Amino acid sequence: MPAEGVGSDPRRRTTPARWRVLGHPDGMLIYQVRCIVENHGWTETVAEDRHKIILGRSGAYRRRLNGRVELSDATSMLLTRPGDEMAVAHPFGCGDSYTCLEIDAAVLAQRPDAEHWMDRAGWAGTSDATLDLAHRLLVAEFRRGLDGFEMAERLQRFLARLLGHSARTSDDEDGEVERAVRRRPATLAAHRRLADRAREVLASSGFTMGLDEVAREVGASPHHLSRVFQRMTGSSLTAYRNRLRVRAVLDTLAEPDGRPLGALASEYGFADQAHLTRVVREQVGHPPARLRRLLTATGGDPAATA
Repeated sequence: MPAEGVGSDPRRRTTPARWRVLGHPDGMLIYQVRCIVENHGWTETVAEDRHKIILGRSGAYRRRLNGRVELSDATSMLLTRPGDEMAVAHPFGCGDSYTCLEIDAAVLAQRPDAEHWMDRAGWAGTSDATLDLAHRLLVAEFRRGLDGFEMAERLQRFLARLLGHSARTSDDEDGEVERAVRRRPATLAAHRRLADRAREVLASSGFTMGLDEVAREVGASPHHLSRVFQRMTGSSLTAYRNRLRVRAVLDTLAEPDGRPLGALASEYGFADQAHLTRVVREQVGHPPARLRRLLTATGGDPAATA
């Protein structure tokens, strides 16, 4: 893969995108992708030929992993292994971006947790605010420039963090939902569709819609939607919306133009700059001004990265 480029992944036919390789140390490859949508329908289903970790950064799209259709957004984390079958669709248009980490099997086989990587099927879940910030700080450090030794060590440490997070969330949350689905499959399947539809609306609305508007858009009462969403995702609608908004703010803070925080607060639907600062600090532990220094390519605190 070239260091930077526009178009499909040259190794196989994929959605056209802007690609930027961040590094490729010791049997690993890390790169960023921003999709350029020409066809909103499903891509061709292809079998994965390597272990991959895909971490959402912005926007939303649909994925079909091993026959199961779900939404990917800025909170999503996806792990695949060779042989997993994947297709994607972009009904919401352009704007989705992600970071991808590819790892050779030989690298995983050397790890003490190798069996968890080598023997599990593809897994999809969500990252919390702490893991998302670690992901973004790692990308910022790679963009500033690291030697191959430090790249490899940072990625090995990040792999351990990712695996620990995926084991906790997949065993607990997904297992509980699946047990409930088996008890009342029709009702729970409908609830899953309702929660996914609400995620789609929130991810593509630009944070301008109120609760009543979201409820009308998905065809449910605000009370019913709130109750179902909490049950199916383990998160309130407000908490999920804040997670999306903070990720959008982090994306913008990493840009070089340095837009004023008051303008960002207005753009992303916060009451004012103080509200923006409070929500961001609650989620990731740092105020926006410090995060801007950490995430831009020209400066930061290397000790804070994962």
